[in-house]
Amino acid sequence: MAHHSLHPPSDKIKKAIIEFSELLLTSPEKTRWQLLQLIELKYDLSPQECEFLNKHLREEKK
Repeated sequence: MAHHSLHPPSDKIKKAIIEFSELLLTSPEKTRWQLLQLIELKYDLSPQECEFLNKHLREEKK
């Protein structure tokens, strides 16, 4: 059995990403950071799941 360093996203993560995307469209007054915090609390995500979302969805300014 092969060991993969990346695990497939759980249904909870998939739902969180979908809702985050919808909130981006319906709540333009909120920052991506604020929306991520709402989603992380709503779906009761683990620290690892929060880190995953922050890494992939947070807007980076360079």
